[in-house]
Amino acid sequence: MIDVAHVQRPPAEVRFADELDRLRQADRGARPPGWALSLDACRRFIIGDSGAKISRKFVGDPSLIDRCLVTLATSRGLMLIGEPGTAKSMLSELLAAAICGDSTLTIQGGAATTEDQIKYTWNYALLVAEGPTTRSLVPAPMLRGMADGKIVRFEEITRCPLEVQDSLLSLLSDRVLAVPELRGVEAMVFAREGFNLIATANTRDRGVNEMSAALKRRFNFETVFPIADLNVELELVESESRALLEKSGVTMAQKKDVMEVLVTAFRELRTGTTDTGESLDRMTSVMSTAEAVSVAHAVGLRGWFLRREAGTAADIVECLAGTAAKDNAEDLARLRRYLEQHVPRKKGRQWQALHDARHRLPG
Repeated sequence: MIDVAHVQRPPAEVRFADELDRLRQADRGARPPGWALSLDACRRFIIGDSGAKISRKFVGDPSLIDRCLVTLATSRGLMLIGEPGTAKSMLSELLAAAICGDSTLTIQGGAATTEDQIKYTWNYALLVAEGPTTRSLVPAPMLRGMADGKIVRFEEITRCPLEVQDSLLSLLSDRVLAVPELRGVEAMVFAREGFNLIATANTRDRGVNEMSAALKRRFNFETVFPIADLNVELELVESESRALLEKSGVTMAQKKDVMEVLVTAFRELRTGTTDTGESLDRMTSVMSTAEAVSVAHAVGLRGWFLRREAGTAADIVECLAGTAAKDNAEDLARLRRYLEQHVPRKKGRQWQALHDARHRLPG
């Protein structure tokens, strides 16, 4: 049992165990083979149901959730694509938690990802002592997911080399994983009902390791878009940063007008347009909702641990510097121009404080 109080980020099935249990007990809908919940119950787990006291966990188009669930009930995998920070990974985690009660069968894609990390490897001490047996076999997420009938998550699949990506072709087509070192029935692991794959890829990586046409045919693609509504994004940033601050031991609530300045600035720098329609230099760095939550968390930490108060607009400037200069040093100049040219035209005490703190940018 995971000690939730001392774990930085428990998996979704642990954080929301009570909600999943209530949904299972009340679920009377038809369930696809191998699923823990019906499609309707999975949907309510993700988008919320106030009547059943189920919290909303994903902010987005409900029809996207419907399409994702229907895809996962078929023999095709689900590919979630979109800008960095649009909650693709969180959505894949919630889907896995709802469908099979386990979101931990995860492969993290990268340049160093190997086929062993996807399928299986060996306990080499046992391998030398006993030869290839099921005892010496060490299953990786794909083998475990197929054997147990669970959802496997493959994060940032396009960061993997092409030959590693294409190792999924036969698994997704034939739904069987061969272990040629073994013999007899143990040499073939057939996927049980409930198994499927959710992969994610961000649009910034498009072209790094472009997926083959054959692999693309094994997936249904769904795009996760940034949050369009300011008030919805503000509410999300406030709630997520509040939870992070509570976990960090911060008891003071952040000021709403400070959060409004932060979220508005992120949206304007992300889109290259102010709320009055003026054009500005769009940032090339990721100015996503996830980054806004991270900055809001840092602002609260600075205010509380340095001065025993809620964070201020001046803290936003200090925390934005690391976000702005992360990918492109020229973005620091773009941020400075925004603070000097566009922020002074806005009304409000916190906007003035943001402008007055522009000198805190490095360089």
